[in-house]
This record gives sequence, C-alpha cells and structure tokens, in this order.
Amino acid sequence: MEKMYYTQMEAARKGIVTPEMEIVAKKEGRDVAFIQQMVAEGKVVIPANPNHKGLDPNGIGSMLKTKINVNLGVSRDCKDINIEMQKVMSAVNMGAEAIMDLSSHGDTQPFRQKLCSECPAMIGTVPIYDSVIHYQRDLATLTAKDFIDVVRLHAKDGVDFVTLHCGISRNTIKQIQNGNREMNIVSRGGSLVFAWMAMTGNENPFYEYYDEILDICREYDVTVSLGDACRPGCLKDATDRCQIEELIRLGELTERAWAKDVQVMVEGPGHVPMDQIEANMKVQQTICKGAPFYVLGPLVTDIAPGYDHITAAIGGAIAAASGAAFLCYVTPAEHLALPNLEDVHQGIIASKIAAHAADIAKKIPGARDQDDRMAGARRKLDWDAQWLEALDPETAKAIRDSRAPEDDHSDTCSMCGKFCAVRSMNKALAGEYIDIL
Repeated sequence: MEKMYYTQMEAARKGIVTPEMEIVAKKEGRDVAFIQQMVAEGKVVIPANPNHKGLDPNGIGSMLKTKINVNLGVSRDCKDINIEMQKVMSAVNMGAEAIMDLSSHGDTQPFRQKLCSECPAMIGTVPIYDSVIHYQRDLATLTAKDFIDVVRLHAKDGVDFVTLHCGISRNTIKQIQNGNREMNIVSRGGSLVFAWMAMTGNENPFYEYYDEILDICREYDVTVSLGDACRPGCLKDATDRCQIEELIRLGELTERAWAKDVQVMVEGPGHVPMDQIEANMKVQQTICKGAPFYVLGPLVTDIAPGYDHITAAIGGAIAAASGAAFLCYVTPAEHLALPNLEDVHQGIIASKIAAHAADIAKKIPGARDQDDRMAGARRKLDWDAQWLEALDPETAKAIRDSRAPEDDHSDTCSMCGKFCAVRSMNKALAGEYIDIL
C-alpha cells in the first residue's frame, strides 16, 4: 500500500497514527491520541527518517521525558572511526536518545552511513560542517547550491535531524561589527555562515533558500533543528539583543516549516546565568509557539574548564524543568579537547541526572518511580537492589567495593559502620538490641 503521508506531522494532521507514534506513546506512558495531537501541533517531534534503518523512535517535547543528545565525530586529530563507534554504542547503552555526528575531517560519509545503519538512536548532523569537507574546497568558493546539495545528501543517507543556521542574515554582520559582544559568535556552524556571507557578500543560503531546503526535509521526513548561531558564549552576552532578534526570526521560520508539514526543534542558549534561564525558556515557548527547545547546557558559569559537565547539568536541570525538551550533553573536555570515552561517560551521566531531576519537577508520569524504589532498597540496606536502580551502577558498586566495611557489619558502608542511621532505626523498630561498639 502506498504511503499516504510524507512526514510524522503530516500524518498526525491527517488523523493517521504511525508506528513511530505508537512506540513513543508506549515509552512515555501516554495515550497515542495525545502524542498524535502534539505532533500535529508541532509541540512534539519524532525525528524518524525512513532511510534510518533500525531506528528506535523517541518523541521530543516539553511534556515528555527530557531527552539527551551526545555530540561525536571524527576530526583531524582523532580520525579513528572505530573509537567513535565505541563512544556511540557506549552512549546508547547509557541511555542517550540521540547522536549528533559533527565529523570535520576526511570522507565523512562512511561514518554517517554506518551510524544510520547500525545506531538505534536518532542521528543528527550539521550540513555546513560537512560542506567544506565534502567538496574539499575553501569556504568562499562554495555556492548556495553546494550547501543545499549536502543537506540532500545527509537526508538520503538517513539522518533524522539537521541543524541549520537559518536565523542570521547580512544584518547580523553589521550587528556583530557594531555591537559590544564579548564573544561574538561561538557557534561553529554560525561562524561558518557568517564568514561565508562576509567573504562572498551574499545572503545566508540557509535563509534565502529555506523553502527549497524544507522540500528536501519534507521528502525524507528530516526534522529541522533551527540552530542558534547567536547563542551567548559567555555570561556577559546572555539574553542580549543579538540572541533575541535571532530567536524572533527562528519563530518565523518555525511557522514556515509547519506550513509544509516539516517538524521543527529550536536550539537555545549556551551560557546563561541561573536567574535568566527560566525567562529564556518561557520567551522561546511564546515566540516559537511551543516548538521543542533544544539547549546546550546552559552553562551557568564561565570559570570551570574541566568541570563544564557540572556547570551544564546545573543549567540543564533548570532549563528542562522550565520547558526545555532536549539537552545536548557537555563533557569535562568542553572548551579544551575532543572528548574521550571517559569524558563521554561523565557528560552523559551529568546530563541524565539533570534530565531526570527535571522530569521529577515537571511531574512526568512515572518519573519518580525509580527514586522511590531506590529509597526502599536503601531502607532495607539491600545493596543488590540499589545497583538495579542506580543511574551508573558500575561506578557506584566500584566505589563501595574499593572501600568495603568490616565483615561484621557488611550491610552498612564504611562511612558510618555500626553508627549507620538506617541500621540503627531498622533494629530499633524491630525491637532488637543495637550494638555499636
């Protein structure tokens, strides 16, 4: 039977329940009619390119569980595809719902195709990164058609969402040149678009030919992730005119995509003081009509290189509790180096903690169930049950095993020993003698 729709949004608007909607509804513990309605309204996206074989679909929306994205990819200094695939599968096993391939060296297509054939997580890319690499030409020699053709190439390969920096224009050049931003543009893709415009004198091709790009995304059901080229790269630049003016343009581009039944996410700020995060989320929800918000961090301080997974987790928890739907992980290597396997591990755990804490605050159905089971296991001093509920059981068990208590009170830990409050209360309530010495 011939398919009666092109995208998840078009299907939802036609009253069709897709297999992907059914899977998402089951995962979220929601009625499938609710998921269908949210997709139809653009408040939930299900990035699911039919060419991505073996995809395990997920929904992204503020009323659903907060999802995690992991950035990976080969670079000039780290070329080994096998190592990157180890990171990918480790990320998936740890619960990351999306992988962004940010490869910037060599023939990038084999790695991208490998991801789309072997990885069950959603796959995202930033086509402008790949344009220079794909054509092996300097940025200024590329044409608008070259950029558009790379978007089509990624869509054919099976990518589920693409980040497109459509929101900056030639007016942005004047704004940056005449402004007082401390960090100017820190978005890698945004800086490339800016540089291309500055060198060629042309308008942003992703903005000028946006409708043609939307036609490609509609054909392959690729979700557009509207990149925030002017996101703040330091606290001083947070919530400034440059950022907000771009957000207003992203709101307009969101509605233009919806008019073509193309699914949309909107990317959000990077460095934001804690007291401004909630306001940023609310402004985005208003301007972009509830389209899912995808944030990097936000990082709540600029002075913690080596610990930016923590600064981002603090901001991510506040952002997700205030309406963000999708958190891009940040690793300890942020601002310093390409993350290794341990950095990826630390970044994912920090982001998962932030997402889970936010889901509890948002009262997502079932979000606290695991915490309640953990509390029960701790009350019983049942360590095996605690490992089952732990977010990172291997690390938790390794810490306990490396500092094991004495044998005669092995039901406790080496922090308190027989002074353990849980042990004392259990014995007291059972009417047992409490031996301390």
